[in-house]
Amino acid sequence: MSAAAERGTSGGGAVPGRTAGGGRAFALLLVVTGAAGLLAAWVITIDKFKLLENPNFVPGCSLNPVVSCGSVMKSEQASVFGFPNPMLGLVTYSVVICVGVSLLTGAGFPRWYWLTFDAGTLFGVGFVSWLQFQSLYRINALCLWCCLAWAATIIMFWYVTSFNVRNGFLPAPKWLKAFLAEFTWVVPALHIGVIGMLILTRWWDFWTS
Repeated sequence: MSAAAERGTSGGGAVPGRTAGGGRAFALLLVVTGAAGLLAAWVITIDKFKLLENPNFVPGCSLNPVVSCGSVMKSEQASVFGFPNPMLGLVTYSVVICVGVSLLTGAGFPRWYWLTFDAGTLFGVGFVSWLQFQSLYRINALCLWCCLAWAATIIMFWYVTSFNVRNGFLPAPKWLKAFLAEFTWVVPALHIGVIGMLILTRWWDFWTS
């Protein structure tokens, strides 16, 4: 997706104190990534409650010793805040969808709103990064639905950050704005690629056996 399609639509340019909307491509990206994260959170929440009712329940995505959603759901890391992590996702991904839908209707938001939204996605990508470490090196298992939520969060974070940089809501040098205007997709692609390589190397013997 070309970042040029996401540029702000406020009169006179998006500057602090003025509102900015997003292009259709950016709005649809938020809707799609929000929906993907919401789907993952919904499925994991349902399976988590089934596990609470029946400790012997085996989630459908528990395929082998490595791809084992049940192992992840039973871990302490799966309830960091005292309740199942995906319940937080049910709320936050719904917010992302609402923002995307609002942009599709032509809505514009002020600088403080975009920075708050970016801070929320930053928390999200930080949280999933911690979960990735825990999954790979502490729990020693992967959850496919979690991986979907990870990818959705990473993509939305980088595109929202790119939007804020290109519209002047976040300070950045001209070369970075120019790069993001055409190649925003490179950053989340590299981010997800690094995680993919970590997963590949973490269980290399298993994948190649």
